[in-house]
Amino acid sequence: MEEWRMEQNRKIPRIMLSAASSGSGKTTMTAALLGAFRVRGLCVQSLKCGPDYIDPMFHTHITGRDTYHADPFFSDERQMQQILTQTAADADLALLEGAMGYYDGIGQTEQASAYTVSQALQTPVLLVVAPKGMGCSVAALCKGFLEFRTPNLIGGVLLNQIREGMYAFYKEIIERETGLPVYGYLPDLPQVHLESRHLGLMTAGEVAQLDEKIRLLAETAERTIDLDGILQLAATAPPLPFSPAPQQMEKLFRLGVAQDAAFCFYYAENLHMLEQWGAELVPFSPLADDRLPDGLDGLYLGGGYPELYLKQLSGNSTFLESLRHASAKKIPIFAECGGFLYLQEAILDKDGTEYPMAQLLPGTAKLGERLCRFGYVTLTAQQDSILGEAGTTIRAHEFHYADSTENGTAFLAQRPNGRQWQAMQVTEHIAAGFPHFYFPSNPAVPRAFAQACRKFREGRDSV
Repeated sequence: MEEWRMEQNRKIPRIMLSAASSGSGKTTMTAALLGAFRVRGLCVQSLKCGPDYIDPMFHTHITGRDTYHADPFFSDERQMQQILTQTAADADLALLEGAMGYYDGIGQTEQASAYTVSQALQTPVLLVVAPKGMGCSVAALCKGFLEFRTPNLIGGVLLNQIREGMYAFYKEIIERETGLPVYGYLPDLPQVHLESRHLGLMTAGEVAQLDEKIRLLAETAERTIDLDGILQLAATAPPLPFSPAPQQMEKLFRLGVAQDAAFCFYYAENLHMLEQWGAELVPFSPLADDRLPDGLDGLYLGGGYPELYLKQLSGNSTFLESLRHASAKKIPIFAECGGFLYLQEAILDKDGTEYPMAQLLPGTAKLGERLCRFGYVTLTAQQDSILGEAGTTIRAHEFHYADSTENGTAFLAQRPNGRQWQAMQVTEHIAAGFPHFYFPSNPAVPRAFAQACRKFREGRDSV
């Protein structure tokens, strides 16, 4: 109750971009608006709906700020409000990008969808529509989305991939039939198309001439989109409860974080929470470095694309030896998905060629053709570990094409539909598995990991 009394209302201008479905161009439209507002000199805080790592990389590249998540499975309404108000407290605008279609949530429901987020955060929504091949049907689409659930915060439409000459045609139909204002359009720009692969878009660091593509998108948006109108719509969002973020501790331990093209999937919230518990984050690269940085007290290996760099990872023998040496000293290690595979004995490519890895955990992994155990999960610890005591629960998600001969039994994973399976390998100093944890859903988990790292440091300092 004391924390609640400390809250005050904070007005944060904000807007969400959503769409009828994946593939409508939300990410491209978001990049165009972020770029255009940045050119205008605005400070923009971006957020992503859903458990996504790749889109936030593009957001962060443009804004120069960490991108956070608004996800109703991971966070309740008040937590999402705190994330938005705290991260955007010094920004001129918060821009949220939806996931999939506006109403696409868990299973056959709208639960945990962009619609749910817009309601929880009282955020006006712009519906991104690609009307190619439509006439009057575009109005039926927009009206259906507007009326499917009420109340509804859809406040306008943005058109994507249309010719300049067709804009007035579609704008007149939509505004006449639905009453929704159309705020502009983006033409088809083949030179800015972003390539995809099995886990989604190529990462921001892999896209050739990304800055030039963002510049072109921003210039086009300035010409074809009513940016002033969007800012006016964003300003209609009501105030939200605000309480200051907790202060970070002094740096109490050094946490090595694998960060390169092979290991790049991290929630900014996770890293921030570890810093709040005293971590000094020290980046390292299993691809490029010949050894771990000196003086580390813990290791965090996130997900990514190790399967694209098997030869380099397996061939970096001096780094692998450095990792094994650190593990032999019982340094705390937390690894998710790709990081988990890296700690195992070997990874097989699609042709069956075996590449030895760190060999700190049993198991051999192989990349498949289909997603394995995809979706949200609630994890319950079946035994004590560096992440907390048996019975500890935390929200997470799985998104991977690879599978392992040894997925682990230390945690029970349960989908919202009730399906269950065992996950995670745990040793005295390692906790690793396919699930991607969302630390804010249970701050006790990063605190336990931080305590394990601090205990390791104390032992190291006493030698």
